[in-house]
Amino acid sequence: MCGITGWLDWQRDLTEQGAVVTAMADTLKRRGPDAGGQWLSPRVGLAHRRLIVIDPNGGLQPMVCSVGGRAFAITYNGELYNFLDLRRELEGRGHVFESRSDTEVLLRAYIEWGPACVEKLNGIFAFAIWDEGEQQLFLARDHIGVKPLFYAQRGSSFLFGSEMKALLANPLVKPEVDMDGLTELVSMGVFRTQGHGIFRGVTEVLPGHSLLVTRNGVRVTQYWKLDSHEHTDDFAATAQHVRELLEDAITRQLVSDVPIGSMLSGGLDSSGVSAIAARAFRQEGRQLDTFSLQFVGEERDFRANPMQHDLDAPWAKRVADASGTNHRVILLDTPDLLDNILEPMRARDLPATGDNETSLYTLFKKMKPDVTVALSGESADEVFGGYPWFYVPEMRNLNLFPWQAIGVGKVENIVRPDLLDQLNPVRHRAERYQQALRQVPRLAGESAEDARTREIFYLNMTGFLPYMLDRKDRMSMAASLEVRVPFCDYRLIEYLWNVPWEMKFARGEEKGLLREAFSHVLPEDVVRRRKTAYPLNHNPAYLEGVKAKVREIAEDGTSPIFDVFNHEKILASAYFEGQYEAGPIALKNYYEYIIQMDGWMREYNVSLV
Repeated sequence: MCGITGWLDWQRDLTEQGAVVTAMADTLKRRGPDAGGQWLSPRVGLAHRRLIVIDPNGGLQPMVCSVGGRAFAITYNGELYNFLDLRRELEGRGHVFESRSDTEVLLRAYIEWGPACVEKLNGIFAFAIWDEGEQQLFLARDHIGVKPLFYAQRGSSFLFGSEMKALLANPLVKPEVDMDGLTELVSMGVFRTQGHGIFRGVTEVLPGHSLLVTRNGVRVTQYWKLDSHEHTDDFAATAQHVRELLEDAITRQLVSDVPIGSMLSGGLDSSGVSAIAARAFRQEGRQLDTFSLQFVGEERDFRANPMQHDLDAPWAKRVADASGTNHRVILLDTPDLLDNILEPMRARDLPATGDNETSLYTLFKKMKPDVTVALSGESADEVFGGYPWFYVPEMRNLNLFPWQAIGVGKVENIVRPDLLDQLNPVRHRAERYQQALRQVPRLAGESAEDARTREIFYLNMTGFLPYMLDRKDRMSMAASLEVRVPFCDYRLIEYLWNVPWEMKFARGEEKGLLREAFSHVLPEDVVRRRKTAYPLNHNPAYLEGVKAKVREIAEDGTSPIFDVFNHEKILASAYFEGQYEAGPIALKNYYEYIIQMDGWMREYNVSLV
């Protein structure tokens, strides 16, 4: 995994802008701490930061290949899980390879098939290829959007990067947020609309899309999308096919030239991934390393809630013992979280959500000395239907994004009254919701109930999943760790898209189909365990810690957040005592949001325009 960035300009000579291109790449060092490079031509400067995973000596980037006197240069972030198959196909077409890397396979795939090469790729990727002969730049992002990619146009320039900080390192891109960006930030929070970069004039390449940049402009193409059709397999055949797809995805994603492990919480998703990976390791005479997260004092502090029914620790041990993994518990304490509270914001270039991201970042940082790559159970809930809003009528039938039913993403209660009318977050969310519904791939003849289920899945795929993948990518890459997500194999998602809810909810259990698919590799009690959310820190000392930070911000009074938020309300909340009506978790989330916004606006020198 790596970080990529580049600058295309149709007027100035970029061979003289090496220092700026280097500065853009340097912002991505945590994504790629092992090596860096740049390639300059009069029109284009490409740069790369590398995290070595495959072919340490042969995968240096930017990589340049000349065919018939025509030069092609690539900067690439990701992994191709079918690169060996593609390499054999390309060799059959006469290509001679100089390395073992998937980078060269991707570059030669573009040379052979042009922009259509993306239709042959199975993996997670974001890349840019400059064709010197045709004077055009081609960019693409993977089917599901696992790897990030942003761009901005400024006059004769086109700039891109894995993260927005790379763009902001170029003098042409300022950290400006206009009313549209502020509305999106306040209305949607971390669940920002796909494609929206928040900063003025910054755009995110959508999943399954590619861009071709020429002197005539930017042409955007959608190369992959979900297709709705009738599902004809019975339950047994469906479960078997899902099992085969998962086993293929997981085993393909074990390819690595560096140490690889698996995250194991004891929940169904990570347990199934870890069990299959452990079996593949055993067949090679190896033992899989697995990792779980635990908070100091969690047995004392934990309180069951609708999203967390019990503690993970006993279940992680149960699966590790059953699968024969070398399991390690990463123990986090309150100071770990408070000391790193702004790291998620720095990784995202935007305000983050709090300790669920800080703890994930700290977990990855503590895993890094032992592994460079890890598998994750991320995304199973979105594609199999694990959240309560898939099946609880009161939540699934609300006329808004389902996660808003639990208050996720609403902060307008502290927005300054004079701004609130301009931003109108309620209207903005409603517009975004209706926009998303218009994009749902419909199936003619479906019942109203089935059509609503399809809507819920689409909303999750395009609204909730992007946040989860963004969180996973930014927190892991900030720790220089590559995390792979087998549940985001596009073949699996294509198949599941049309599987009826009755099968996904088999036996009246959330993810009943997945439980059946994993039943051959997991103990029965693990298969039947109720879903529980990513663990949060329940230590009262953490709540007091974030409250103290908010008190400092409020008492200082000079924070730029007071251009947006009501100072008096924040000051009053900083001295709040007693029981918060929405509960301690909601209060903690509120404090964390203030801290994140303050840190972001200060450190990025955000200018409201």
